Amino acid sequence: MESESIMHNKLASYSAFALFLSAGHCVADDRIEAIVKAAIEPVMQQQQIPGVAVAITVNGQPYYFNYGVASKENGKAVTENTLFEIGSVSKTFTATLAAYAQATGKLSLSDKASSVLPELRGSAFDNISVLQLGTYSAGGLPLQFPDDADAPDKMLVYFQQWKPTYAAGTHRQYSNPSLGLFGYLAAQSMGAPFDDVMEKTLLPKLGLKHTYLTVPQAQMGLYAQGYNKDDKPVRVGPGALDSEAYGVKTSAADMIQYVEANMKPSGLETPMQRAVAITHTGYYKVGDMTQGLGWEFYPYPVTLDKLLAGNSTQMAMEAHEVQWLTPPQPQPESVLINKTGSTGGFGAYVAYVPSKDIGIVILANKNYPNPERIKIAHTILSALSK
Repeated sequence: MESESIMHNKLASYSAFALFLSAGHCVADDRIEAIVKAAIEPVMQQQQIPGVAVAITVNGQPYYFNYGVASKENGKAVTENTLFEIGSVSKTFTATLAAYAQATGKLSLSDKASSVLPELRGSAFDNISVLQLGTYSAGGLPLQFPDDADAPDKMLVYFQQWKPTYAAGTHRQYSNPSLGLFGYLAAQSMGAPFDDVMEKTLLPKLGLKHTYLTVPQAQMGLYAQGYNKDDKPVRVGPGALDSEAYGVKTSAADMIQYVEANMKPSGLETPMQRAVAITHTGYYKVGDMTQGLGWEFYPYPVTLDKLLAGNSTQMAMEAHEVQWLTPPQPQPESVLINKTGSTGGFGAYVAYVPSKDIGIVILANKNYPNPERIKIAHTILSALSK
């Protein structure tokens, strides 16, 4: 609370209209906090989630709501600067990097994968495009690498020997190897390792200063401890194409800035504006979901049932025939854009509605069910859009 002397000075200098706006803003803050608290706290209790950071943007104004602890071992409270693993939300960063490579003339999404990476020549990737990798439609690449191929020095042999289940471009099969190779090819086209181009090019151009693939030692005190379903402490380990598919660690503050950059890219340099537009392009549909690059979207308003179906276990685990949009469709005027992400000890969800200028980031240090995340976000965004 402000001191009486400060309040007196403000009353003396502010107009009645400004005071009215200020009061209205406080009411708005309280209303948003009540909505968030009512949606978050029961799920935290039910799912035994130690800590959650929520960031919301409304008309360009960020709001932060933090609950619980970043570590049960030391009791440190969650803040908007706590670092969380965001799992497959990382795929949206990878997609933005690939789109930036296209926007700067380094890469064409229509290129065949083996033309970008000569080691793949003579394999199935002679007939699979970069875009098909980026949209999980290469022909049935699995959700995860097999254990005997899940290492940087083994993944190329795996790809060289892999045989498609479906003709390229006919089916969506959600896949870390698919999106991971997509990012790997993007970095190849830019002439540097993926981690380097992400941390030295993409993240700075997005204005993100607290987002990492490898958390620096000086920032480790902010890195939340994750907990698995048995409440054992875990953090993500190394694997093939881990940075590309699920490796980003970031804060609620940086993520809501990232959401703002996606909703209003005009503040970015021109090639990055084009990159964002490429990731928001609809390439095909499966049911009510339209597949972008990294991002997935739905006509807005969207019912909870449709959002749950698009983010379901079935959608992640099974192959689905696709209906390509020819030509690819620019972002519709009224759309909800979203992405879920998980690691063994963390769960993330991001959703935003550009036409309403609202968005939400939910970061937790436990991998809890996707439907719970979707319900929380849908409840909050629906209340904010009224």
